[in-house]
Amino acid sequence: MQLQGSCHCGAVRFSLESATPYPYQRCYCSICRKTQGGGGYAINLGGDARSLSVHGRDNISVYQAKMGPPGQPDAKVSSGQRHFCKVCGSALWLYDSSWPELVHPFASAIDTPLPVPPEHTHLMLEFKAPWVEVDKRAEDQYFDVYPQESIAQWHQRTGLDGE
Repeated sequence: MQLQGSCHCGAVRFSLESATPYPYQRCYCSICRKTQGGGGYAINLGGDARSLSVHGRDNISVYQAKMGPPGQPDAKVSSGQRHFCKVCGSALWLYDSSWPELVHPFASAIDTPLPVPPEHTHLMLEFKAPWVEVDKRAEDQYFDVYPQESIAQWHQRTGLDGE
């Protein structure tokens, strides 16, 4: 599926191919929550890094989070590079050189109508803010940290991988 995305002010526009376009994964970690806002979680999609086309690249800033408690002097820097519009602050995508073939656009930045997932995976619940109420549905999965199932594996298990 071809995905088109942009920031709020229009200074950055991007497109990429995605074989995993269902916005099913809700991450409640403090990094996603604080850099994306919303309902206390962020939703990442999967995309082909080779297909990423960007207009307005000069308006992009990259943030690499420190892992660990705030103010910890020896905190590890995440290999994940969160790309933002430096004009309006919109979160756009995450790239991690550990998986160079992938890019993870944030569903909130996608302009293309996305398909509705039949279930959700709630992850990093250990780090959820106390004010966040998790939408509990019988068909959903819940994890204190990361699930073993990848984005591609979820699409395969649910029969939504286009094969």
